[in-house]
Amino acid sequence: MRTLPTEMVRVLAPFAPLFSERAFRHVQVLLAGAILAPGRRTVSSALHAMGLDQHERFHRYHRVLSHAVWSSREAGRMLLELLVEAFVPQGPVVVGIDETLERRQGKKIAAKGIYRDPVRSSHGHFVKTSAPRWVCVTLLAEVPWASRVWALAFLCVAWPLPSATLPSGASGTRSSRSGRGGRSCWCAAGIRSARVVAAADGGYASLKLLDRCRRLSNPIALVTRLRLDAALYEPAPPRRPGQRWEDPASRASGWRTSPLSRKTLPSTGRRLR
Repeated sequence: MRTLPTEMVRVLAPFAPLFSERAFRHVQVLLAGAILAPGRRTVSSALHAMGLDQHERFHRYHRVLSHAVWSSREAGRMLLELLVEAFVPQGPVVVGIDETLERRQGKKIAAKGIYRDPVRSSHGHFVKTSAPRWVCVTLLAEVPWASRVWALAFLCVAWPLPSATLPSGASGTRSSRSGRGGRSCWCAAGIRSARVVAAADGGYASLKLLDRCRRLSNPIALVTRLRLDAALYEPAPPRRPGQRWEDPASRASGWRTSPLSRKTLPSTGRRLR
């Protein structure tokens, strides 16, 4: 059994409760293999880097991602806490939200869709591609040895989500962007020691998402690009079952009835009745 350095074991110790004892041993091997593997970080390449590509029970490492029960959202929240402690001990926590396409081919990929290819497209040329789409949430922090701000990813959510996890009446289209943004931000809301600021593009300019971020116990300041005609006001209260429309004449706000005389409109020649 391969063992990790003591320093890496100490860093990974907070994630041990998320897995079973046997699965956590496989997770440590896969993590070390992902760090050492060149090219794509797959399970097979990680095992090859660790010298386990000919292991007779290699399928147990694949089951960490296919059969083992663990929460990626909880793991992302714990990883964010470690990143904040290391890189942002003081000040606001700035989180970036963006989407990326995974270049994978296969008939068994269920979450694959047709999207605009941002790499091959331009202002005058539109290119579509078939690929899974992931919503990536990153911590924007200045790394001391790099002297620049890095985007440190701590959570990736597949989109469109399976229909079982979508809210009632929602779909995997742009109309349900409040759902994908909300699922990506909730782990950042658990950072109660500092203010959380999230930055996203215009695809997340949803009033429902902005309202949900504002109503959290630890509110998230979401910075996004709104439309020029955005209706920024409190939504109307929901109507009660059987509630009738209120008559404006019954309001005590200065409404009065004015008689309308019978005359001819100059533009159409029609008469008002």
